[in-house]
Amino acid sequence: MKLLIQGNNITVTDSIRDYVHQKLEKAVKHFQGITTTIDVHLSVARNPRINNSHAAEVTVHANGTVIRAQESSGDLYASIDLVADKITRQLRKYKEKHLAKAQAQPKTPIPLDDQVLTNDLIGDRAPELPAEVVRMKYFAMPAMSIEDALHQLQLVDHDFFVFCNEQTGEINVIYSRNHGGFGVICPRPENGHNNGQSSGSVEVPAAATV
Repeated sequence: MKLLIQGNNITVTDSIRDYVHQKLEKAVKHFQGITTTIDVHLSVARNPRINNSHAAEVTVHANGTVIRAQESSGDLYASIDLVADKITRQLRKYKEKHLAKAQAQPKTPIPLDDQVLTNDLIGDRAPELPAEVVRMKYFAMPAMSIEDALHQLQLVDHDFFVFCNEQTGEINVIYSRNHGGFGVICPRPENGHNNGQSSGSVEVPAAATV
C-alpha cells in the first residue's frame, strides 16, 4: 500500500505522519487486497471565524475505483480519526457491493423516467464561483451505466459525479438533489436531435438507488 501525505497551511511533522499511518493502516487492514494507493490531504483554514478549521481528506484507489472521504473539526487529530472511520465504512460498502455484483445473476436494467426537470438545481443556495480557477484534476473516465455512476457518487462523498454514459458515449453528471433523490444532467445536441435519447436533466427514481 502506497501512502502519500500532503499539507496545506500546515507542516506535516513526523508525529502527524506517524499518526496518519497508524490510523489509515488500521482503517484499510481488511481491504489490503483491493487497496493500491492512499492520498491524504491535511489542511488548516486561516479564517478565525471557521470553527471546524482542521480538515482531513483521504482518497483511496481500489481496483481502479476512487473512494473518497473528508472530515473537519477543531482539532487535526480528531479530523484524522473521523476520516479514518469514514473511509473504513466506504471501503466496506464498496467491497459488499462489488461482491454482491459478482455473485448476482444478470438483471434487467431499470428504466429511467425521461421527465425533464424544471426545478432549480441549486435550490435555496446562492450561486458562488471563485474569481479564478484554483485547482485542476485529471482522471480516467471509463464508460459506465447510470446505476454504476450512482454507486460511484456514493463512494466519493461528493454532491455530484461526472461520468461517461456507456449507452450514449456522452459525458453526464449525476448529482444529489436538494429535496431528495438523484438527477442526471445530459448534453443537448446543437441540432436538437439526440437519436432517441432524452436531453437536459432526468430524475433517477428511488428504485435505482443503492
